[in-house]
Amino acid sequence: MTAPDLATERRDRRLLRRVLPYARPYWRFIALGVALVLVAAGAQVAGPYLVRIAIDDHIAVGDADGLFRILGFYVGLLTVGFLAAYGQAWVVNLFGQRVMRDIRRDVFSHIQRLHAGWFDRNPIGRVVTRATSDVDALNELLSSGVVMIITDVVLLGGIMTALLLMNWRLALVTFGAVPALFVAGWVFRRRIRPAFRRVREAVAAVNSFIQETLTGIEVLQLFRQQRRRAREYRVLNREHTGAHLDTVLCFSVFYPVVEMITAVTIAVIVGYGGGAIGSGALTVGALVAFLMYSEMFFRPIRDLTEKFNILQGALAASERIVELLSTEPGIRSPENPRLPARRDGSLTLNRVWFAYNDKDWVLEDIHLDVAPGEMVAVVGHTGAGKTTLAALLLRLYEVQRGSVLVDGLDVREWDLRTLRRQFSMVQQDVHLFSGSVLDNIRLGDPSISEADARRAAEEAEISAWAERLPHGLDTRLGERGAGLSQGQRQLVGIARAMARKSRILVLDEATSSVDTETERAVQTALGRVLRNRTSLVIAHRLSTIRGADRIVVLHHGRIREVGSHHELLARGDIYSRLYELQFEPEAALAVG
Repeated sequence: MTAPDLATERRDRRLLRRVLPYARPYWRFIALGVALVLVAAGAQVAGPYLVRIAIDDHIAVGDADGLFRILGFYVGLLTVGFLAAYGQAWVVNLFGQRVMRDIRRDVFSHIQRLHAGWFDRNPIGRVVTRATSDVDALNELLSSGVVMIITDVVLLGGIMTALLLMNWRLALVTFGAVPALFVAGWVFRRRIRPAFRRVREAVAAVNSFIQETLTGIEVLQLFRQQRRRAREYRVLNREHTGAHLDTVLCFSVFYPVVEMITAVTIAVIVGYGGGAIGSGALTVGALVAFLMYSEMFFRPIRDLTEKFNILQGALAASERIVELLSTEPGIRSPENPRLPARRDGSLTLNRVWFAYNDKDWVLEDIHLDVAPGEMVAVVGHTGAGKTTLAALLLRLYEVQRGSVLVDGLDVREWDLRTLRRQFSMVQQDVHLFSGSVLDNIRLGDPSISEADARRAAEEAEISAWAERLPHGLDTRLGERGAGLSQGQRQLVGIARAMARKSRILVLDEATSSVDTETERAVQTALGRVLRNRTSLVIAHRLSTIRGADRIVVLHHGRIREVGSHHELLARGDIYSRLYELQFEPEAALAVG
């Protein structure tokens, strides 16, 4: 066996060891399925033997009564076989669906535990493919693959035993086709596995492309890029089709080869058996039964080939699922989390360095202390690292150097759920889920009552426009808050933060999509919610952070200035230039 073959076998065994434990809790289903397999296989194997008895012992001698008895027994046998096959199909599919339910649950739970950096490197469409179509491929293996393979193996063993008992010489003629079938199957296996792997990769690429296209459909239509996108899709679609055609080519060659081997073998049996009948060494009934057994002999072999098709597809899919489940979350709670000695809402970034890719530093040597109850604003040009700084506080990413402390305790020593419960956050692009407006404010948090959510909606100026919705705050929203404007979605995000009693508030461009009139009302509400909370306000519109206790100016990943609004204006450096760039055009427009 070649080195690639050994590597493939080891990989297959590893995959099966990871996937098959999901079947252990349902061993009763497996046992019942195997028992029904034995009954159904026994009924099938007994059929040709009854035909031999009917021909040789009853038809040949004109025994009509004996023939009818055999026919009655044969009908009863077919009924038993039918019931066993029906029960087997029901049990096996029930078993497969329950295993798939467990795998889907674990895959979804594992995906939610992976840190934000992993999703930066893996397109969402590819992840969706792993959680859906790849799991479905495993369902085919478990529901119609494993038990059916057992069925075919048991049936093949029974047929071989019957052939040997009837005429071992003729049986050896039949078995002579096995080496040729083995060689054909070996060649087929080497060709089909890479083809199936390419199919799964192509499906993931297509899904990822479609997901990206639908997410950015407005941009595509606005810039009239539909034709370009369609051309790119045609390339991916051709690759997908080509991968499938490779599998079709393998099967279109393999199946005719098997049929040819079967036909040649049956012809040899007829020729050899005819001569044996002439010499009296074989009866007509035995030859008919032998031909029936021979046809049955090649049927499970062909079925095993089809199941091998399913197995290869499932193994290609399971590679991706196991790879996903084997991906360790880059950020997780420590085995023995600690609790801070105090809970006052203080924040510290101690000589922090951070890069998304190797040493392409986004933040360099950041040192910042935020006192309990203090409002600190962070400003700077686009790409200065403002949002990254907030993400590090919540430990969405891990720092490469230095440390981040919340309440005096390194975030790496906190339990993640406990740490993130200390924060309320309003992001620049607020994500809303399917559900009502109130559901999106509460987000399933049992500590937030409906009254609290309605009060937060009132403070965030949501109630004013929510009254125009069909059912007010109970109106169900579509995917990603379809039906609401960007500003309205952002107001829901602000209400979401207001409803939580967290001691630390992070606002990441929280009013960037709110018009000037609404901004005044929101600022009033934020003034109430910011009271007695430590707050970090990331802002592009400098008008929103004039009242901050301190303003931190980030420039090219470093802290360049720290001070109050008036102090930084008086200094006449980066902040002053940013302020002038924003307000001089507005002043000119007002004069004009």
